[in-house]
Amino acid sequence: MAGKIDAHLAKLGIEIPAATAPAANYVPYVKTGNLVFVSGQVPFVDGKLTYQGKVGKDFTTEEGMACARVCALNILSQVKDACGGDLDKVVRCVKLSGFVNCTDGFGEQPKVVNGASDLMVEVFGDKGRHARFAVGTNALPMNVAVEVDAVFEIS
Repeated sequence: MAGKIDAHLAKLGIEIPAATAPAANYVPYVKTGNLVFVSGQVPFVDGKLTYQGKVGKDFTTEEGMACARVCALNILSQVKDACGGDLDKVVRCVKLSGFVNCTDGFGEQPKVVNGASDLMVEVFGDKGRHARFAVGTNALPMNVAVEVDAVFEIS
């Protein structure tokens, strides 16, 4: 029955943004079999890029977590599009990959990427628990602080 996840999102006060077009020569997601591979999502809010800079210099760990959450909301928008608007088709979040644009010596990448992981569990419960990696890097496209991609299993 469609709508359980949407009702849960409304109860949580979470609004999924409209899916955005890719910024270069790629597609926002690929469906193959029962898997959806979501391209890396960056912190676009209302069509505007946010959180540009480095975690550990321009942003605190907590602000980095908020940035990762924005990326995760954008992931959900792509998954929703891939599911024809029905997030009830999500069987589980399989994997998240998190990239953190950070200063040398910064070591809290896992905590930053928890901003995305926590949202998946908040939205999907146990179906939101996933495998993951969190990596620090010296630069990301458009100087964003965080980029996250994902793999979902759908019905």
